[in-house]
Amino acid sequence: MAVTMHPLPTSAKGLSAPEQFTYPFCYEPHPLCIAAADEVRRYLSEHPEWHDELQRGKMFGVLIVGPSKSPLKGKTSYPVSSPFKGKLERGSFSFLAAFSGTLDGKTRHEYFVPPVFDLMAPGCYFQEEEAAISDINGKIASLLPHLEELEEDATMLRRQMQDELAAYKEFRQQSKAKRDALRQNASTSREDERELLLVKESQHQKAEYRRLKQAWEQRILADEAPLRKQQEQVKQLQKARHERSIALQQWLFRQFKFLNALGEEKSLPELFAPAIPPAGAGECCAPRLLQAAYSEGLQPLCMAEFWVGASPVDEVRHDGHFYPACNSKCRPILRHMLRGLNVEPNPLHADREELLSRLHIIYNNKEMAVVSKPAGLLSVPGKDDQPSVQEAMRQKFPWATGPLIVHRLDMDTSGLMLIALTEDKYHELQDLFLHRHIHKTYHALLEREMPVGQEGDICLPLRPDIDDRPRQMVDEEHGKPAQTHYRVIANSKGHALLELRPITGRTHQLRVHCAHPLGLNNPIVGDRLYGKPAERLMLHAYTISFEGKTFTDSSTLNYKL
Repeated sequence: MAVTMHPLPTSAKGLSAPEQFTYPFCYEPHPLCIAAADEVRRYLSEHPEWHDELQRGKMFGVLIVGPSKSPLKGKTSYPVSSPFKGKLERGSFSFLAAFSGTLDGKTRHEYFVPPVFDLMAPGCYFQEEEAAISDINGKIASLLPHLEELEEDATMLRRQMQDELAAYKEFRQQSKAKRDALRQNASTSREDERELLLVKESQHQKAEYRRLKQAWEQRILADEAPLRKQQEQVKQLQKARHERSIALQQWLFRQFKFLNALGEEKSLPELFAPAIPPAGAGECCAPRLLQAAYSEGLQPLCMAEFWVGASPVDEVRHDGHFYPACNSKCRPILRHMLRGLNVEPNPLHADREELLSRLHIIYNNKEMAVVSKPAGLLSVPGKDDQPSVQEAMRQKFPWATGPLIVHRLDMDTSGLMLIALTEDKYHELQDLFLHRHIHKTYHALLEREMPVGQEGDICLPLRPDIDDRPRQMVDEEHGKPAQTHYRVIANSKGHALLELRPITGRTHQLRVHCAHPLGLNNPIVGDRLYGKPAERLMLHAYTISFEGKTFTDSSTLNYKL
């Protein structure tokens, strides 16, 4: 199926093309992408047969492309220029659209770009092997009812054996008690003769118990022969299923081959080595869009992914919001696919010196310090060479013996942090946190207004999203308890200002509790993970209190009410 290109809507007329391609893991959607996304949503509204599926929620993506060059099919490279500048003529530029996974049970629809590899294509080896694995599953399923019956029979027989052996043990104990009584009351003249009889009785009962046990074991061995045969059949089928499933997964990974703007091609195993690619890698919107553009020789200009429909129960996705590409599935792929494009720098890598200049110490003595962290600064060093509070404090207090960082704030969050300058103070503060004797309050500006004075508690258990770190998920079964108290302080200009008090201290707790449909269903302004990107995340650690002392920082969150 050929790639379908769509004309930009009228709303895109006169817009300038971006100077650099979108950095997909943190971005503000370009106006061209917003216009294209509106067109996709309009198209989706014309297909009522998809309504129920879309209501459950799905990720879509758009890629603005420039005029066609030589396609990269067959690894034929073409020169990649910088993205186009100036005003766009609607006839010269188009957009591609994609959905993640499947739509209406299919991997292909005419309006959208095809998958990187179509595992649902008729006659595909994947379909044949899946059918073979399904056949094995059917055989296992057909054996399980009879296997369960045999296991129940074996359990009942072993229970009978245990009951009979236990009864004979009880009989032996009673016999022993009688023999002991006879020994005590026996006359001296006949003591030797009686003792001999008692010993023979004991030996006979012991041998009888041994014969009884052996007889039961032989009976069970014979009766359980069909069970063992059935168990071995199931075991061999399960082994075959496992081996074929692993082989099929590895084969599938090798079929996903991704191009970049330089004409280079790499498969999933190459991109994720030495790790194993996660399931579903390569089926997201961004890789599909770029692969289609490169295959047709189109010039990628900018890209965005957006959610349509209801938020999943465990994740936070809002209808119409734009989201960054996921980390676990897409980062290794896109790192390769963006080679040869002039890509925007990571906006999270702000100017190092400027960030550190906004880190203020508001209190310190020989044991501890309290600092005001600006948004955008890491608490501790990360993978990239970014500045952090820990690094800055180590330079400021080179004589400090403590681990320094007692607790953390998200990089996007501003506000107060406690710094331990001695080992003893570090353990003291850690103990206070452990027993919840340190209390923090945050100010947060939310996307929509709320009734002033409303307050309550949010209790949603959280765990990391292992497929898209550092995002967190609500998980009633495996999540750790998380509780937040909130109070609405004021409203202005369509936003609500809240005071948030975390009772527990889970990662992204306040952000998820505000954004999740089962929480406030009202994301914090600027929350690029759970809401809409903005200049910054409007979440600020306002006060911190312990041992009768309260520290306040009202200088960082710039809201106007």
